[in-house]
Amino acid sequence: MNDWREFAVGEPQSQNIIDATKEKIWTKDFILICLANFFVFLGFQMTLPTIPLFVEHLGGNDQLIGLVVGIFTFAALMVRPFAGHALETKGRRFVFLLGLAIFVLSVGSYSFIASIFLLFMMRVIQGIGWGFSTTASGTIATDIIPASRRGEGMGYYGLSGNLALAFGPSMGLLLAGMLSFRHLFLICAVLGLASLLFASNITYKKIGQPQVQARNKWDIYEKSALEPSILLFFLTVTFGGIASFLPLYTAQKGISGIQWYFLLYALALMVTRTFAGRLYDRKGHQAVFIPGAALIFIAMLLLAWLPSNAILFIAAILYGLGFGTVQPALQAWSVEKAAKNRKGMANATFFAFFDLGVGVGAMVFGQIGHWFGYSSIYITAALSVLISISFYLYILHKK
Repeated sequence: MNDWREFAVGEPQSQNIIDATKEKIWTKDFILICLANFFVFLGFQMTLPTIPLFVEHLGGNDQLIGLVVGIFTFAALMVRPFAGHALETKGRRFVFLLGLAIFVLSVGSYSFIASIFLLFMMRVIQGIGWGFSTTASGTIATDIIPASRRGEGMGYYGLSGNLALAFGPSMGLLLAGMLSFRHLFLICAVLGLASLLFASNITYKKIGQPQVQARNKWDIYEKSALEPSILLFFLTVTFGGIASFLPLYTAQKGISGIQWYFLLYALALMVTRTFAGRLYDRKGHQAVFIPGAALIFIAMLLLAWLPSNAILFIAAILYGLGFGTVQPALQAWSVEKAAKNRKGMANATFFAFFDLGVGVGAMVFGQIGHWFGYSSIYITAALSVLISISFYLYILHKK
């Protein structure tokens, strides 16, 4: 009886084929994982600016918005170590499809929710699905991409999420103004179903029974991925402030065009994906981290100031350029030194710190916004970027 566990995706069967195609990125399976990633991210991004509006619609305040947004990311954070282990024991297909199915059911359930308590509970379940699906997706992409082109390939893979970001928030806000929240969330669930369809058609190579090893119950992260993941944490704290409160902040200041912010941000991200990964492959993280983090820092200061639409749009572009430069480099850095059987855990570690940053940002900024005003959120976010830069300089110094 064939074992159903998978390790690599779409890997050639003969050494000759491996030699002939090892540098190729755009295979059938790579295209399918990008499409699956695009549709689940599109459904997710449509909820990103609309969940705070939905909480407000249900009678919640800034503090409750922070909790509802934050609990999602903390739920994803908690399951990522289990997802990392499951990827190596249960297989890529099982973890990916399970996560997508949970995501679809949880987002679809928002259509029938009428209380913040139930929304809070379903956000936990959505976070579990998100933790499983995105950890699996990133690991599958890592399997497919040739090691010598990993930075470039992860940049292209990231483009699928960036395209979703280009359209998702704006589409979500547009539909929220035209349709009921019930219909909006049903559409998001259908997009998740499309992702599930593409994921089910990826070719996952089956392997024999893996060697059974004693598992340390405290094995919840990959050590080699820790430094870039910590750097990522202090950067993604800024995203918690943008995703949760920027629509409310701009409305308070009477500044229109929040949809254009997300579009310009995503377009800037896509521009950086075309060169940042290759720059990392050739020159390493030293060539991309400081410039990218500096752009994020400037964007946070501009948002704290925010006198006009023009500054909002400039901040969007700078933030997109900065985050698009740094994120794929940090992800490639996280997995490059991990052992082959630890790639899943390395990705789990990376995304766990991503989730932790967004969750901490949303919850802490909810309190800061409530007590000190929205502009204080972005001043604090700028300080978080400075901490990331300082830690990076410490890493370079100790080497």
